[in-house]
Amino acid sequence: MNTAFPTVEHEADLCVVGGGLAGLCAAVSAARHGARVLLMQDRPMLGGNASSEIRMWVCGAHGDNNRETGLLEEISMDNMARNPDKNYSIWDGILYEKARYQPGIELLLNCTCLDAEMAGSSIAAVTGWQMTTQTFHHVRARLFADCSGDSVLAPLTGAAFRVGREARDEFGEDIAPEQADAKTMGMSVLIQARQEDHPSTFTPPAWAHRYSREDLLPYRLPNMEDETENFWYIELGGEGDAIRDAEAVRDELLRVACGVWDYVKNAPENREKNANWRLDFLGILPGKRGSRRYVGDHILTQNEVRAGGAFADIVAYGGWTMDDHNPAGFRWPGEPTIHHPAPAPFGIPYRSMYSRNIGNLMFAGRNISVTHTAMSASRVMSTCAVIGQAVGTAAALAVSRGWTPRDVWKYGIGELQQMLMDDDCYLP
Repeated sequence: MNTAFPTVEHEADLCVVGGGLAGLCAAVSAARHGARVLLMQDRPMLGGNASSEIRMWVCGAHGDNNRETGLLEEISMDNMARNPDKNYSIWDGILYEKARYQPGIELLLNCTCLDAEMAGSSIAAVTGWQMTTQTFHHVRARLFADCSGDSVLAPLTGAAFRVGREARDEFGEDIAPEQADAKTMGMSVLIQARQEDHPSTFTPPAWAHRYSREDLLPYRLPNMEDETENFWYIELGGEGDAIRDAEAVRDELLRVACGVWDYVKNAPENREKNANWRLDFLGILPGKRGSRRYVGDHILTQNEVRAGGAFADIVAYGGWTMDDHNPAGFRWPGEPTIHHPAPAPFGIPYRSMYSRNIGNLMFAGRNISVTHTAMSASRVMSTCAVIGQAVGTAAALAVSRGWTPRDVWKYGIGELQQMLMDDDCYLP
């Protein structure tokens, strides 16, 4: 490696890689329980899919009295009090201050994890490259939590992971495909629009696709009268490699998105009724739904979700439907997704949050140890956030006792559950 750039050395109890809602909650919860935490995030802001770069809504468990509590509730109330106009720049700042001004957290933004050092079957250190300062950051820690979504530490450490959809008969999942494949749900660029009191025009770029009503019917016809319209179905990338193909998929998604908005504004049947709608935001960074998933001591399955997840080691919960998008995304002529029923809430076990073969590796977010079908319910951000709080609390407990993540399950699961409930986390 070229040593012309400086390297800064860091020591921590817990290194969290990835600063979406899962990584943020993991870092804050660990620090509040006394751990020294370093949070490494490869973007200039925190929040992941919820940040101003992507702007996906933070969804979670359906039903009355199932709203996620704990740190996510704290963040939500801060946002309600200080950001009543729902300004994304202020939201970014609220997430930023949660990490930057939390005692015990060292925050590295714009820092991409690119290497790991192993000591047998444990991680000794990771290295990140910080673009803004042109500096390498070398982080030694007792524990590591991969909350990157794409599981960046998996190929760097040899941690067991899965990609794609399991065969129906592997776990007896009736909504899985008959044959296993490497397909995932795709990624989306989101649109936000604003209705004004005067007309505006939209001139599409030359590279935008062109769509007619017939091209978009019946499942992808934009409805500007629906306040829940956020164009989530502008989705591609599930048929290839969500990581390797990310740049090419982004380019095609932008062609699709501009073409869809051209239809909204300029199609003969829309010109008058949508005259006052203006394009306010077009995402350049796609939001991902799936890629690598770690393998832990337990793999949560569709049937366990359907049964309610009554695990003895429950530390988090979901309650979104098994919302399984077709891998072809926008190219699929049928329904973009199928909502297979799931109970709200369903429990998520601690054993799905640490690696089966890397002794000091934990994970939180959409990359936990689940099958593809179970992940279609556990991947939404409120669920990822409560998983993150569980992982951060478990990491602090492990540090205080000199335990591994697996030791927490063996010797301290009851204590972990009590700590979470003391911190306002609901455990069904």
